[in-house]
Amino acid sequence: MQISMKCSIAVHCLIFIHEAKGIAKVTSNLLSESTGCNPVVIRNILSALKKAGLITVARGTGGAELCVAPSQITLYQIYTALEPDGITSLIGIHPCEGRSCPVAQNIRKVLQKPYHKIEDSIKEAMESVTLQSMIDEFEDIVQTPD
Repeated sequence: MQISMKCSIAVHCLIFIHEAKGIAKVTSNLLSESTGCNPVVIRNILSALKKAGLITVARGTGGAELCVAPSQITLYQIYTALEPDGITSLIGIHPCEGRSCPVAQNIRKVLQKPYHKIEDSIKEAMESVTLQSMIDEFEDIVQTPD
């Protein structure tokens, strides 16, 4: 079970976009160089973030910018922009209801409540982390290197 790397790449891009404001035009090629990801992957991530209303991207020559204050963007918003199934895809239940075994016939019902509790906890934790808090952490690290 793992949160996809798209989320960390998106956070990387968003912090880069924030830090580059007024310094450089942030394009998919520039973000590709920074992240080490293919520009097509970056464009797909930027497209999802744009669709979620978190960034704007200038047509033609590019240039991504945040369109929401970093303090108003949560890690959960970033994650759900990239993962259409959201956190429900983190924990799956294998399909086995059609089997004659009574455990197989009822395992979904047994797991639904604890899995929903786990999903709710993950969502709550992700909603408590903002892009601003991650930017602050980044800036603290950059200012006080090891």
